[in-house]
Formats: sequence, C-alpha cells, structure tokens
Amino acid sequence: MKFENILIEKSEQIATIIINRPTKLNALNKKTIYELGLAFDNLQNDDDTKVIVLTGSGTKAFVAGADISEFADFSVHQGAALAAEGQETLFDLVQNLETPVIAAINGFALGGGLELAMAAHFRIASNNAKMGLPEVSLGVIPGYGGTQRLPQLVGKGKAFEMILTANMLSAEEALKNGLVNYVTTPEDLLPLCYKLAKKITRNSSRAIAAAIRAVNANYDTDVDGYLTEINEFGHCFGTADFKEGTSAFLEKRPADFE
Repeated sequence: MKFENILIEKSEQIATIIINRPTKLNALNKKTIYELGLAFDNLQNDDDTKVIVLTGSGTKAFVAGADISEFADFSVHQGAALAAEGQETLFDLVQNLETPVIAAINGFALGGGLELAMAAHFRIASNNAKMGLPEVSLGVIPGYGGTQRLPQLVGKGKAFEMILTANMLSAEEALKNGLVNYVTTPEDLLPLCYKLAKKITRNSSRAIAAAIRAVNANYDTDVDGYLTEINEFGHCFGTADFKEGTSAFLEKRPADFE
C-alpha cells in the first residue's frame, strides 16, 4: 500500500517507519494517525519483521505535536471522540504491539509526538531533541495517553511539573529522568537504534511477545501482572522456541529461532 504521510523501509528483519510531513514538522493529523496504525498492524503480521524503529523525517522534529488546525473548533463530544479514536487506532496499538517498537527521537517530540514516543517500548534521543507536553498552554490536556504514560516513566511529581508548566526537557534531562534510554548524536541515532534492534532480532519473537504482554499487565489495574507473568512463563514451555533455545544453550551453540 502506498502511504501519503509515512515511509517504510525494511532491512534484515528491521522495519523503519518514518513520519514524513517535514513542512509541518511531522505533526500528527488524522490521516497520519490512520496510516501509522495501519502500518504498525501490517508489520506486526509480517513474519519478516522482528523490530520496528519509528522516527521523523528531517533533522528538526520527531513529531512536533498534533495538527491543531484539525480540531480547533471541535465540540466537547468531538474532542472526546478524537482522543478515543486516536488511542484505539494508534497509541494503545503501539503500546500493546507484540513486535518491539523503538522510538528514535530526532528532534522535537511535543504533545502527541511525545505521547507517541512514550507508547513505544523504549526511546532513544538525539542530543538536539526537546520533549514536552505543552497542551495546557492551549487550554486542553494531553489526550493520547500523556497523563497516564508520563508518570509511569518519570514519576508523578515530575510528570505534574512537565504537564502543568508546559516546559520542555532537553535530551539530557529526559535521560536523567528516565524518559529516554540513551542520548546520542544525530548521526549516531539510527545506527544505535539498529544496533539494539539487531540484538533483539537474535532472540525468540514468541518470548519477546510474551514479555511485552507481561510487562504491560503491570500497568493494567484490571489485571494481575504476577499471574500474567506466571501464565506467560508457563506457555513458553510449550513452544518450539523454548525447545530450540534450551537445546542451543546445552549444546553450546547459537539458537536458531523460527
């Protein structure tokens, strides 16, 4: 399928999704959210894709936010529907994707952009990146999971500070507060992402999917995360990957997972 606002590149079991609206600093409009949701869903069902790297085109922005022009005149009902649809179509989808997603933050990640990066399984930033949730300066709150995922990553107090002041964090401040895993130069951003992604591709995709489900269960108030872990752990014993992984270990050879 040909997309209007995103590009997809594939190499060695790693897919790269590039949000490609450089004249809008890669801002998320409804079309882009729809295309991203479709792309993630397709790649999750692609047996040749074991890791997804998500980034923005150009050098200025990962995603500079939502496209405000689309919803500036929305009613209460339309605003709530916008948030609900976005969560279902993209943000919750990414968080629960069983194919690992690495966000490569290559510039501004603001509002919906930071919310999208936080939905990824982990984040790497270039040293020119700036991150924040400035929504209250527009008279609204973060609507794509920002009030939920930010406290999980940086703690309640820091999340309140960021949201209520609408201040941005530098890449180094984001690293210090646990919002990103690594900070590197713009030139080394994607190479570092691919280095980590390549390590992931060597492991069992079935076990990785089970681990993602178990970790996410810890943040679902309706689910017992420990019980989920026990069940996922047990299910792994019935997989070909478990048999291959344990055999390879005992035979002192690299595992060859399906």
